[in-house]
Parts: sequence; C-alpha cells; structure tokens
Amino acid sequence: MIQNQRERMLAAVADVASSASYAEMSVEDIIVTAGVSRRTFYEHFKNKEDAFLAAYDVAAGQLLAAVRAAYESRDTFPERLRVGIETFLMLLAADPAFARMCIVEVMAAGPEAVQRRNEAMRAFAEMIEENANKLLDEPPLSELTAETVVGGIYDVIYTRIQRGDVRELPELAPDLASSALMHYMGPEAAPEPA
Repeated sequence: MIQNQRERMLAAVADVASSASYAEMSVEDIIVTAGVSRRTFYEHFKNKEDAFLAAYDVAAGQLLAAVRAAYESRDTFPERLRVGIETFLMLLAADPAFARMCIVEVMAAGPEAVQRRNEAMRAFAEMIEENANKLLDEPPLSELTAETVVGGIYDVIYTRIQRGDVRELPELAPDLASSALMHYMGPEAAPEPA
C-alpha cells in the first residue's frame, strides 16, 4: 500500500508537471492527482521539489537501464548506438508526461534538478564512449564526442517535446543514429538517413 501510494505520487508529479509546468505545480495538485492525503504526501516528501527529484530519479534510472539493456543486446558499436537511440525515443514517446518531466520541466525545477539531468546525460555519454573505446578499431579522437552526441540528441528531443511532437520521436531514430555514427565512423559508415 505504501509503495503504491508513493508510485501514484511520482506518477502524479509527471502528470501535473506535464499538464501545467514545474513552476505552476503545487503540492495540492500532486495530492489531488495521486488521490492521497496531505499527510501521506509529507510522509514521503519534504516539498514539491523533493517529489519532483524523486520522480525524475526513478524515470531517468529506468531510461538508463532500458538503454543499457538494449545496448547489451547487440554486438557492434553501430548496432548498439542505433538500438540505444531507438529505445530511448520509444520510451519517451510511450509516456509523454514522463518525457516532458525528464526533458523539459527538469530545466525549470532548480539547480539540483539540473545537476541530476547533467548526471543522467553524462551517464548516457559514458555508455557511448565506453562502447566506442571497446568496439571500434579507432576510438574517437576526443572525449567530447559522446558528450556532443548526447547533447545534440537531447536538444532535438527537447525541441520536439516543446512543440508537442513527443509521439513522433521514434521516427527520428534513423536520422539521429546516422548523425551520431558520423562522429565516430565518418559519413561512409553511417547508415542512410530515413
């Protein structure tokens, strides 16, 4: 029961932040959406920022774990990068509220939220860099390559979510994979864009 209440509150954070914004979100909105008492909310969280950070951590952790599992299901660097991007985009498209919370509203939720977002992006970049160093004959010339790729993908996704195009994210996978692979293997090694 307690875990179920917490999960409902975390889902409510995403729903409320998605329908309004982080700045407009209130503890009352979370309570009403989750169907819990104020007392129950404060047994789990100090305030709305604490609830937002908890919801972000769960969502980001699930995204990272799913992308890592997809990566590990393939053998070559191009396949791993492609399936990782596809998985990330499909998961975001499948839950627009969490996508908006994780990609857009996190930037408005204060310095701690931005720091956690930066850590999540760094974890994705480290995954790419680790695979490039392990699986490519010639590793990238710069350690900034993976960070640049992740930052570029993040910016494209951010723009699409802001426009309300979250459901179309999976359609971007071939072009994003092609663009990312060019940084590692040159234009001749990247698959044809869609």
